[in-house]
Amino acid sequence: MKKLENKKFDYSVIIEARMNSSRLPGKMMKKILNKPIIDYLIDRLKLIKEVDQIIIATTKNKKDNLIVNFAKKKNINFYRGSENNVLQRVVRASEKYQVKNIVSICGDNPILDPNIIADMIKFHKKYKYDCVTNSFVKSFPRGMDAVIVKQKLLQISLKYGSSKLYKEHVTLYTNHNQKKFKVKNYMSSKPTYWPELSVSLDEIADFKLIKNIIEYFVKKKIR
Repeated sequence: MKKLENKKFDYSVIIEARMNSSRLPGKMMKKILNKPIIDYLIDRLKLIKEVDQIIIATTKNKKDNLIVNFAKKKNINFYRGSENNVLQRVVRASEKYQVKNIVSICGDNPILDPNIIADMIKFHKKYKYDCVTNSFVKSFPRGMDAVIVKQKLLQISLKYGSSKLYKEHVTLYTNHNQKKFKVKNYMSSKPTYWPELSVSLDEIADFKLIKNIIEYFVKKKIR
C-alpha cells in the first residue's frame, strides 16, 4: 500500500466493521486457524493492485477497541465514528484519509474475490462512472458484494439521505436515485452466476461454512 501523503488517493478500500453484531457478536475477531476473520479479508484486499490503501471504519463503542488494536498491530489505517450512521462513518473516514474513490466493503465478506473488485475498479476508471456495483442487482453469490463509488456521491448521499435506512446502508440512497447519477450495475458471467448462494458472515452457520472453506484452501495452499 502507498504511504499517505497530501494528495487524494484514487482508489481506497473502506471496510465497515464492528464487534456489536446482534446475530453473531464479535464475529470480526472470531478466529480460524489462529487468525481473526478480518485478517483474511485484509489479505485478499491486499491482492488488488489498483487499491492505494485500506481503511477500517469502525465505531466509538468500547467493544471495537479490539478492531482498533488489530488495525494498529497490522499497520492498517482506521477511523472511529457513529455506530448507527454507517454512511457518515464511511464518508468521514474517506475525508480523513483523502479518498477520491471509495471501494466500499462490508466486513461480513471475508472471502470475497479480489479479481471481481479489480475488474470493477478498471471499469469505473475507464468509463468514469459515479458508481459501479455488483450489489444493486444480484448475480454474484452474496459475500462477493462491492461498490466502487466517488467520494462526492456519498457526500451528496449524506447531505440529502436523511432517513434512518439511508444512514444504516451506505449506498442505499444511490440505489434509490440511480437516474440522478452515472451508475453501472456490474453483472457476473454465466460461470459465476449464483445469486442464491451465500458466503457472507451473518450467523454461526455462516461461520462454520467459511471456516471449512478457508481451512480447505489453506491446506491446498491456494489463495
